[in-house]
Amino acid sequence: MNDIRKVSASAGAEWLLGGFALLRKAPLGLGLLGLLYGLLALLVAASVRLGTGAFMVLELAMVLAGPLLMGGIAYAVRDVDQGGRAEPTDLLQGFRSGRAGRLLLTLLPNIAAVLVCLLLLYVMVGGEALVKMMAALEQASAAGGNPDPGMFTGFPFDRFALWLLISLVIGITAGFFTFVAIPEIMFTSRGAFSAMGRSFQACLRNLPAFLVMLVLLVIAVIAVYIAVMIIGVIVNLLAGQAAMQVVVQLLTTAILMPVAMGTVYTAWKQMLPAGDATTAATPVAGIEA
Repeated sequence: MNDIRKVSASAGAEWLLGGFALLRKAPLGLGLLGLLYGLLALLVAASVRLGTGAFMVLELAMVLAGPLLMGGIAYAVRDVDQGGRAEPTDLLQGFRSGRAGRLLLTLLPNIAAVLVCLLLLYVMVGGEALVKMMAALEQASAAGGNPDPGMFTGFPFDRFALWLLISLVIGITAGFFTFVAIPEIMFTSRGAFSAMGRSFQACLRNLPAFLVMLVLLVIAVIAVYIAVMIIGVIVNLLAGQAAMQVVVQLLTTAILMPVAMGTVYTAWKQMLPAGDATTAATPVAGIEA
């Protein structure tokens, strides 16, 4: 942990500004990568028409491909930062040179967080209360109206609110392990667990900066979504609701995916020594933990 740099709280704002600056530097190249990511997600969502089985398989494939695609965007972001160009083929860089297995392992903290949250939900709220809640929601959905408040009599909303708060903390903590793990894996020869450990340590050491970045990122996401929705309303008037949904989805990912990875890349460069050289990782064959 001694080689992990300590940065000021204001660095969190610098990380986010760095993400937007990289997108402005190559709006078409990086925007296209984000758009392709959004298009894949859109196709997976549309596959529900093929049946539940096909949808579940494709949804699982998209979840597994997520870290690898993010690795490709990180690769493109570094190229742009070094004066190069972002190419559509960069999106596949996470699948190459032995990185895929290590990137897939970055899903483990999130999977563990989900399992812990589900267990806490059952313990804190109770299985019977959850069953009644689901039955009430399904009944209201089938009736096409709002649920009767009487259906929720006896539901422990206080414990449910506490569970939401605890789940938020667990989710943020899980994010510590993956925040800068993807560029650490993409641009160094470190294994997945070493990269996630360094990411966790970097976030702990720079917790004020991380929290500042997180708050500003939420604000930025809301601002971008409002701007995109304004465009979506215009598209809705011209081409209908289906076209609006497609445009909103693609524009949102075209902007936010490069900005998010640009933010992560900027944070990685500032906090971890490997970010100075930003040299490509030594190829590793197979899956390396």
